Formats: sequence, structure tokens, C-alpha cells
Amino acid sequence: MNKLSRRSLLARTGYGLGAAAMHSLFGGTHFAPKAKRVIFLFQAGGPSHLDLLDYKPEMKDRFNQDIPPSVFGGQRITGMVASQDRLPVAPSMYAFKQHGQSGQWFSSLLPHTAKIADELCVLRACHTEAINHDPAITFLQTGSQLPGRPSMGAWIDYGLGSENANLPAFVVLNSLPSNGQPDQGLLARLWGAGFLPSRYQGVQFRSGKDPVLHLSNPPGVDAKVRREQLDGIASLNQHLHEKVADPEIDTRIAQYEMAFRMQSSVPELVDMSKEPESVLSLYGDEAKKPGTFAANCVLARRLAERNVRFIQLYHRGWDHHGGLTDKLPSLAKDVDQPSAALIQDLKQRGMLDDTLVIWGGEFGRTPYAQGPLKPDNYGRDHHGRVFSMWMAGGGVKRGLAYGASDDYGFNVIEGGMHVHDLQATILHLLGIDHTRLTYKFQGRQFRLTDVHGSVVRDILA
Repeated sequence: MNKLSRRSLLARTGYGLGAAAMHSLFGGTHFAPKAKRVIFLFQAGGPSHLDLLDYKPEMKDRFNQDIPPSVFGGQRITGMVASQDRLPVAPSMYAFKQHGQSGQWFSSLLPHTAKIADELCVLRACHTEAINHDPAITFLQTGSQLPGRPSMGAWIDYGLGSENANLPAFVVLNSLPSNGQPDQGLLARLWGAGFLPSRYQGVQFRSGKDPVLHLSNPPGVDAKVRREQLDGIASLNQHLHEKVADPEIDTRIAQYEMAFRMQSSVPELVDMSKEPESVLSLYGDEAKKPGTFAANCVLARRLAERNVRFIQLYHRGWDHHGGLTDKLPSLAKDVDQPSAALIQDLKQRGMLDDTLVIWGGEFGRTPYAQGPLKPDNYGRDHHGRVFSMWMAGGGVKRGLAYGASDDYGFNVIEGGMHVHDLQATILHLLGIDHTRLTYKFQGRQFRLTDVHGSVVRDILA
């Protein structure tokens, strides 16, 4: 038997102990979960809470007035409005009405969402410290404004594992807005594994012939040949692992095997030909166009049916610094019917109770105008002091409006939900104590919620 080097011995011993500890901690949930899976409908760019979900009638009479110093309170502003002489109040031009037995307020831009008012838990007092897109999206997705941390889906995969051996536990779907203006880009690190083993990173599905890049066999290679190749590669990898005990080698073996199984499972998954016309019409005409938000909502439901653990659906284009009233209606139309249809579809299949659906972006928009202000044409800057999201299913209360902002939609006045509180609550609904889901890296125990975060129990059913 060859003698192990000191480095190899430490690596092998450390990996073995780590694996044993992880198995004892994450062999099951910490307590009974309400949700088995998550579908996160992420609206990248910062949708305006004031024009969609947070009704502020008091602003109507304050058009073009300056935000009072008592409200503004010396808050940070972005460089995009720092040179403006004043910050004038910009009331929403869209009508709001109450809907459902719960009497929830929704903008006229969300008629389909309004119809499912009694299914939704609307969070009207979310808040974050970040005021620019990249740190804000990174913060919401990874728990840190700085790059390098594992994404939420990776943490959940690490903690709970997969219930489907033929599909990844964490899948990412990207949608382009119908107006063709995606605004901010999305970096793959938003669904990366950070310092976790790379097997936990999200797998991006694309529209088109090859949903997963490099999954199909090249010409002249059939399944039998591919199987023989993978067996040979696995043997070599296993031989190397016995020498160096690098966990990434195990990850590589597992990824090759998953890719082989996905060659059969993915084509069946993305084949929409067997979806009834009644279902596709529920999501709207765009559901038949691959890559649209509507089509991806149908695909998200199909992934949920196959017990994919975390489904991240991005929709871009919500960064409306100017001309909001020209751009927001088309964005809202993109997502309104499909989002509502997803809730209805899950419910009629008996899946809503154990599927947590989340809708929202990285922050909201300012109550003051950026640039020229007219009653029917205005822009809004980034605003992290307070913004709105909604949840449905998966153990949250139905027909609830939780939290409140002030008369300007500027500050939290009740029921605040910090980003880490949101993350802690999501993990709780999945049966995970966020303080115990940790990973040791560079001498420190890290977690998704860093050293903060509390479960918001008032929204739990």
C-alpha cells in the first residue's frame, strides 16, 4: 500500500468527517416541512411596488411636491438622481382596487393576479441595504452583497438533496421581456455553488433545440458507446480520488452520471405537445413560444411535478428610470396571467399546498421621480428601503397583506421583512432551521442568512 502524503491524509480525513457530519445533519429536515419545493419568479431590475402592489392614495394630492425631510431622513440616493435639484413626489397613474374576500389592493396592471387575491400573501414591507442592481440581486440570491457565496438554490440542494435522480435539484430558467429590452444582465454566479461543492450549482435550461448545453451526444456516438465512455472516465476518476480524496472528483463523477440520465429525462420534460390546450390557454398565448415567461411558467410546473427542489425563473426588464409608464404595462402583461395561472394550475393538481411560489425583485422604486415628471409619464430610481413581494402556497397564509409602508411608500412602518428574514422564512417552510444549515469555509461556519435573520411567523399558516 502506498504511503499517503500529509496533505492527502488530511484531505481524506477532513472530507470523511465532513461527509459524516453532513449526513447526520441533513439526512432529513430539522422539523416537519410545509413545502417540498420552491418556484421563485424573480423580476430582475426592481419592479415598482407603488405602481403594482402598494396602494398610496395620499400621494395623489402631493403631485410634484418635494419629499418631506421627515420622510426622507437623509437616506442614501444613487448617483443617477444625486444631481437633481429636487425629488418631486410621483403618484402612480394606475388605478387600484380591492379584490377577493380578503380585500387586497392590486393595480389595474395586474388583473389576473387580482383574481387570485385570496391565495396570496402580499409582503408590503420588504427591505434591503443594497441600492444598486448587482449587489441587491446578489444579496437576495446569496445572502451577501459580495460575490462568492452559494446561491439560495445551492444551499437548499446541499441541505435537502434531490427527490428525482434523473433531473437536477436546482434548475434555472431565463425569460426575455416581450418588448426586447432586458436591461440588466444576469451572471451565472447568481445560481452558482460558491464555496460549496460544485454539484450544488443550478443548471440553466435554455429554450430551443438543446435546452441544456453539451447534453446531446455528438454524431456517431450512441447511448451504448456513451455508457462505455462514462464507465471508463469514472474508473479513472475513482482511481485518482483514492489517491487525493478531492471531493470535486466525486462531484465530477456524479455530474457525468446525471448528464447521462438527463439525456432521456430532459427531452420528455420540455416536450409540451401533450399539454392540453386548456392548460396552455390558462397561461396565455405566449405559453406556446419557448423562452417566454409564460412558457417558462408551464415548464416550472412540469419541473415541480417531477419533484425538482428549487426552480428559479428570471424575468428581466424592470429597471424603469425613465418612461416607466411606457414600459411597465408590457412587463406586467408578460407576467400577470402566467403567474396567476401557475398558482391556479398547481392548486387544481393538488400541488399548491406543498409548493412555495415567490414573486418579486431585488428592490422597489422611489416615490419621487427621476428626470422629468408628468402625471402620466415619469421614471423612478432604485429603492431598497421598502418594496413588495408576494408568496403563495407552501405553508404561508392565504389572503394576507403583511407589513406596511408610510404614506409615500418610502419607509417601513410595520411588519418589516429584511432579506435575511425572507431567506430564513423560506428555509423554515422547507423544514430547515436557517441557523443550522452551515458550511465551514476558510475557518468560519457560513450560512445563507449570514449572522442575521428571523423567521417571520406571522405569515405562516
